[in-house]
Amino acid sequence: MSDREPPRRRVPGPARPARPGAGRRPGPGARRPAGPRPAGPKVIRLGSPRPRLRLVGVTLTLVLLAFVVRLFQVQAVDASTYAGKAEQNRYVGQVLAAERGEITDRTGVALATSDDAYDITADPTMFAPEELDIADGPEQAAALLAPIIGEDQDDLVRKLRPENKALRYVKLAGRQTPQVWTQIKDLKAALAKKAEQDDSTANVLAGVFSVPTSKRVYPNSELAAGILGWVNAEGEGGGGIELQLDKRLAGEDGKIRYAQSGGRLVPTAGGATETPAVPGSDIELTIHRDIQWAAQNAISKQVEESAADRGYVIVQDTRTGEVLAMANAPGFDPNNLAEADPKALGNAAVQDAFEPGSTAKVLSMAAVLEENAATPGTHVVVPNRLHRGDRLFKDDIDHPTWYLTLNGVLAKSSNIGTILATGQLGRTQTAANKVLYDYLRRFGLGEHTGLGFPGETKGILAPPDTWSTSQQYTIPFGQGVSVNAMQAASVYSTIANGGVRVEPTLVRGSTGPDGRFTPAPKPKETRVVSEKTAKTLARMLESVVDDEEGTGTKARIPGYRVAGKTGTANRVDPATGKYHGYTSSFAGFAPADKPRVTVYCVIQNATRGSYFGGQICGPVYKQVMEFTLKTLQVPPTGAAPANLPVTFTP
Repeated sequence: MSDREPPRRRVPGPARPARPGAGRRPGPGARRPAGPRPAGPKVIRLGSPRPRLRLVGVTLTLVLLAFVVRLFQVQAVDASTYAGKAEQNRYVGQVLAAERGEITDRTGVALATSDDAYDITADPTMFAPEELDIADGPEQAAALLAPIIGEDQDDLVRKLRPENKALRYVKLAGRQTPQVWTQIKDLKAALAKKAEQDDSTANVLAGVFSVPTSKRVYPNSELAAGILGWVNAEGEGGGGIELQLDKRLAGEDGKIRYAQSGGRLVPTAGGATETPAVPGSDIELTIHRDIQWAAQNAISKQVEESAADRGYVIVQDTRTGEVLAMANAPGFDPNNLAEADPKALGNAAVQDAFEPGSTAKVLSMAAVLEENAATPGTHVVVPNRLHRGDRLFKDDIDHPTWYLTLNGVLAKSSNIGTILATGQLGRTQTAANKVLYDYLRRFGLGEHTGLGFPGETKGILAPPDTWSTSQQYTIPFGQGVSVNAMQAASVYSTIANGGVRVEPTLVRGSTGPDGRFTPAPKPKETRVVSEKTAKTLARMLESVVDDEEGTGTKARIPGYRVAGKTGTANRVDPATGKYHGYTSSFAGFAPADKPRVTVYCVIQNATRGSYFGGQICGPVYKQVMEFTLKTLQVPPTGAAPANLPVTFTP
């Protein structure tokens, strides 16, 4: 059997009827018979595609041309403009606060220092509706920040939506603790994460930043607050040494400019610049912290016990003029100014002007001795009353006629005896007034002390040709003239220093950012009276304390020779300008024969118990002087006191 398939046979179908004329070809010129033509399928003809292709091509060409033109404009024509805008939105500039220098006592103990802190800042442009895609970005941000930084919510909204729409930097809160910034930073990160996961959520804290700074801290609270002062909310000195030496303490702020995106630093971006801050200098004071504490403790207790308005104590090195303590009561805590009594702010020891009273009699005695008008043994007959000018003068107590030496006049603090003694300074009272005035000026009255302390008063010392009739006789015993406590203390230091006045100082020197210590300039020295006069006055002042007739027996210190003077003066009330109450004081130095330390105490308007200076300031003097001598390890001299005569037998 063959594998080839046999050929298919064609099966004939049914025969078709023949058409008329079939099988015949028409001849030439013969016409086709008329009749209906058979119907075929209907053909649909399409239009030409070329016009449509041309339209699409033209449209695409125009679109591409528009892109090309715009791209050319951005990259060529307006390239610098857009680059500037991009730079503006990308880079943020901030101030780098300089670290404020420390203030220390003479032993290096910190009295004022700085802790790490942060200024909370913002870029207002990042809170605009077009940036956050919400209209109330500032309100939402303020609601979150207000309870954290303790600022008013409405104030924050105003800062985040300033009138100047181009403003790029505002400070929301200054000197916040690291804990506060950490809380804000964590909240900011949480919002950023939520915004990444949900496009409908805006990170309303993206424009909040921090600037590292520092917060002023006073480790000893009220101790030496009157000297130190304080730093205000702007980081500037607001009083005391902080204000006086603000430029040296503050240093120089730096600047930083960095790229940011969405409120975050872009560390890899170029164009960042930084000018480092220069730290401030450290200031070393002449103050000794322990002596300052003793002085402040003593005066605070006495002011409280006497129900007085205020009081102050100054401790000074008689040889160098350095102030070892300057204490005020009541005081204030510079760490918490909001709760401080406004009347207690400042440094009353140099800012209060008051009539010194009998402590100023040493000035009159200095003039009398230096002018050789009398000697310590000169006899002075002191009546119970003395008529001079239009007034009748008396001593603090009624007494029979006293027969005193000049030394006794000082020991018993006789006003009448002082008037009689200073009357010997000139042939006329007018001439005597001029001589006394000259000595008062030599000792520094009516002038600034040289401390340069903010708010220091010069006191009041009128020219002698303007002294009233009563002033001619009251100024010799310390009324009608006013001083500050530092001026009065300096008078006694001048006598203790052999008659040479050394301008008082509060600053020993400074240590700069380079670590080098620069001593303070040497204070000015001025010879006021002779060494002989100064030594004589020192022996006379011993009688005030050692002699039973003296008014300063409560200031005695066992083992030491003490020179001192009491004072009880009528007090001018600063509120009314009229005399009301008393200014109580005690001034002196020790050891009397080899002086090292001056202590001056003042209590204003004691209203409970005694108001006499020897009674309420004498014990303060003793307490502070004892502590200071022990702290400085000053030994007793071992020499016997002078024991100059106080009275004489007529």
